[in-house]
Amino acid sequence: MNKLFLSLSLLLISFAAAAQDRLPKVMLKDIEGKTVQTDTISNNGKPLIIAFFATWCKPCNRELTSIDEVYDDWQQETGVRLVAVSIDQAQNVNKVKPMVDQNGWRYEVLLDPNGEFRRSLGIQSVPYTVLLDGQGKIVYKHNGYTDGAEVELYKKVKEAAGK
Repeated sequence: MNKLFLSLSLLLISFAAAAQDRLPKVMLKDIEGKTVQTDTISNNGKPLIIAFFATWCKPCNRELTSIDEVYDDWQQETGVRLVAVSIDQAQNVNKVKPMVDQNGWRYEVLLDPNGEFRRSLGIQSVPYTVLLDGQGKIVYKHNGYTDGAEVELYKKVKEAAGK
């Protein structure tokens, strides 16, 4: 009976996380060591992309590099902001900043070494992209990356921006 109750409870929690339409409150640090509360991340009424990645994930790195190549245009047209969240575990966190610097990514980068933010959104694997509209509501989620997937993401960004 206890196992059944536990299983049902976990199922309900996972459904609640999957149905979540706003960012949960989790305390993370950025790559400079500053604390950031995730439920306060916003973009002044404009779309916001949260891109979960790991240093060891090749598709993640291709996705962030592909977006970086068109990021200025995206920002100019829609005002979008991208925040990258590394899910690298604590022993690999020291690899994140050198990789960001090497790639010249201009995104704000947060560290989620315990996976708390990732789990609170029901994310199982990376790359995983979450798009919020200007009111902070999650309007699009995407798992995985193939070359050209940023085109679909940009369509969603424009919709969220009302363009």
